[in-house]
Amino acid sequence: MMDPKSETKKMTSLLLGDPSSEAQEQTPPKGPGCSWLVVVAALAGSLERPLMPGDCWSAPHLLGALLMSLAGGPLLDRYGRRFSLLLSAALVVGGTVMLIAVNTLVFFTLGRVIVGMGTALSGTGACLYIAEISPMERRGLLVTLYELMLVVGVMLGFGCSYVFSTVPHGWAYTFGLVIPPALLQISILVFLPASPRFLVTRGKVEQARKVLARMRGGVQEHVEKELRDIQAGLKEESEHSFWELFSSKANLRSRLLTGVALVFLQQATGQPNILSYASPLLRSMGFNSDAAATLASTGFGVVKVVGTIPAVLLVDRVGTKNFLCVGAVGMGVSLLALGTLTLQSHTHLTSLCKSHTIPNHTHTPWDLNGSSIDSGNSDILATGLPSQWDSEEAQWTKRVDDGNRESGRTPVEVSSFMKWASLISLLVFVAAFSISLGPMVYVVLSEIFPMGVRGRAVSVVSAVNWATNLLISMTFLTFTEKFGLPNVMYLYAVMSFVLLVFIIFCIHETKGRTLEEISKELAKKKYFEGRLCRQVQPRKSLIYSSTSTETPANV
Repeated sequence: MMDPKSETKKMTSLLLGDPSSEAQEQTPPKGPGCSWLVVVAALAGSLERPLMPGDCWSAPHLLGALLMSLAGGPLLDRYGRRFSLLLSAALVVGGTVMLIAVNTLVFFTLGRVIVGMGTALSGTGACLYIAEISPMERRGLLVTLYELMLVVGVMLGFGCSYVFSTVPHGWAYTFGLVIPPALLQISILVFLPASPRFLVTRGKVEQARKVLARMRGGVQEHVEKELRDIQAGLKEESEHSFWELFSSKANLRSRLLTGVALVFLQQATGQPNILSYASPLLRSMGFNSDAAATLASTGFGVVKVVGTIPAVLLVDRVGTKNFLCVGAVGMGVSLLALGTLTLQSHTHLTSLCKSHTIPNHTHTPWDLNGSSIDSGNSDILATGLPSQWDSEEAQWTKRVDDGNRESGRTPVEVSSFMKWASLISLLVFVAAFSISLGPMVYVVLSEIFPMGVRGRAVSVVSAVNWATNLLISMTFLTFTEKFGLPNVMYLYAVMSFVLLVFIIFCIHETKGRTLEEISKELAKKKYFEGRLCRQVQPRKSLIYSSTSTETPANV
């Protein structure tokens, strides 16, 4: 029986609003924490190679990524995320060695296809591996860490292209720089454990318990509870087959369509194309070629990194949905401004990759027949290097001038205001994407599917992502020549606002919940129809639950 005096003292503290007593009553239990092993595993999974900017030879890379997305699902679910990451790094190393060692067009193309396969498998495997080993309080931060490492890799790729642009055989060094990070990733991953959730699916419960104990700091109570939650969730989810992704069972079809629509709209906002052609676009707005090349490479790379950092640090507090909404608005507004500016300046883009013969400025170490030539006398391979930007801009300027003379148009001199306004619009667009769609899509995709088919489901979504990227990249110049660059910018702006509406009604906030809780909630019948505008609320502690149900009479 409770002591009346202590009960009276407790009630007096509550009624008088004693801060220490209230904090003690309402502070939720401390979470399991995040050990050094989780951080190392997340960094190893996120380890990215320096990436080359998009160019006329990017199609094989995108094709390889698409092929691996179609075939990578069974690998992820059958052999695990850790094995898939090891395989992806090996593919990157093998493909890079192939395209460097054998100077023929066939092997170069095949090498880029293989590297693209490794890139796609790495992206899918890393996000799933990190999400499954992370505590729910840090899952968003650790998953978005992948995007941060990705944009750092992009920035390094631009920088390396510039550094080796004047070095003999510089193209080989530029591509070869992807090998050391890939080897480092392999050397770390071989010592890291598999995902506890994957171990449970393979019946290795005791091993999963040991891995969880290492990753959660050894707090046995938290380890046992999380293991029970994983087992309970997998018992319901392990029976799902691949074809059930397209059925109404557990809302799998709706969840798959949510992921597909999200990545489609991500690409449909035009981010890859705008960055690929940022340099000629700035050139048309009054920047000289050197400044345009620098801004389009290093400048935008830095903005992507800086924009991703607050997303990584604040995602677990602010939530993915809020970041996505803010980013969609920022992208839409900046694209509207960019469309208006290009309309006023009469900006036009002409195809830079249409030639049926390889022009001299591409500097490939082979001829069109695929036979090797003396690479010692050849220039570096054009992969987004500043020299390539300059040559492309010169070609583009000549074509525009010729077109102006043929059509009777007079080139319009761009004012200083429009020149800097266009640059600011581009920077805002890049920053808005980097703080929202860039990192947050990975978080959403790693959370919304059940464990039994998570790898295959994300692979299907990834295939749509790469296919859309390939389609939009290949048709961008055709669309701009037919409809005009301003109209394409306006179309991208419209798609950004369509994305905003989609996020508001179809994306649910999941912060503060385990993967099993999220999947169970999304599997509820009529969930998507009945809760379009409601967010998934964070799980409340037992203290909150008990105090919220008490009545004044009980008190």
